[in-house]
Amino acid sequence: MFLITGATGTVGREAIDVLVKTGREVAAVTRRPAAAALPDGARVVAGDASDPATLASSLPDGIEAVLLSPRAVGGATAELLALAAARGARHVVVLSASSVEHPAGLRRFADEFKAVEAAAERSGLRWTFLRCADFDANALAWAPHVRATGVVRGAFGTATTSPIHQRDIAEAAVAAMVDPAHHARSYLLTGPEALDQYDKVRLIGDAIHRELSFVEVEPEQIRRAMLGRGLPEEIPDRMLGSLADYASAPGPSTDTVERLLGRPALSFGQWAAENAGAFEPPAGT
Repeated sequence: MFLITGATGTVGREAIDVLVKTGREVAAVTRRPAAAALPDGARVVAGDASDPATLASSLPDGIEAVLLSPRAVGGATAELLALAAARGARHVVVLSASSVEHPAGLRRFADEFKAVEAAAERSGLRWTFLRCADFDANALAWAPHVRATGVVRGAFGTATTSPIHQRDIAEAAVAAMVDPAHHARSYLLTGPEALDQYDKVRLIGDAIHRELSFVEVEPEQIRRAMLGRGLPEEIPDRMLGSLADYASAPGPSTDTVERLLGRPALSFGQWAAENAGAFEPPAGT
């Protein structure tokens, strides 16, 4: 059985789909089981991964490996892995960040991922770290603007990364969980092509057959707008810090996904085509 934290998140849900489709047992941790809408065959474990005490009575025996999402687990990595080990776990795969080895943005965010990796190393379990570039799915934040006006307003338009499809991360995570050959390995996962924000908006436009534009505005204006929507300061701090650095020097680009999975990494254009419905204006507008 494979334990998935962040089960309703972008990567966790994809990993559950991969595991279930290949006939493996899955225990999916979620704080809101009634709303999780997980696939048939996944065992829902009600509780909060950041508070492992809430899982003590519901976590099943026979766990083989854990997919650990730092955003879901917070500072409770050591406690969660100790609980999973008591239920049989032998391996943990950590969803980490490319900034651990290629610094970008405010240092404290990379340090948070480093702390999770260190806790996994100390756990006594076999470990694999997936250090991921920014997700293609981050572009969903633009969807309301694209639907309403066809214009995306953002900072640092020339910030360049090689964003990655969540399915590639999920398949790499499953490969690492089921094969002990990936023990003590750190993989830098990126998408197949370097894109700036103008490129991403153009590719979304191609997917929905609509001419879109990216308009650059001052970072402080973006910060104020995000805070005005009630977002915590951490979110603009994380985003704007990284974008500023990637505008100065592109983020890393690797072929690791292709080497791990034996197929080319999925492109941002493919992701945009799959998610075109999120960007299309309502019918009749």
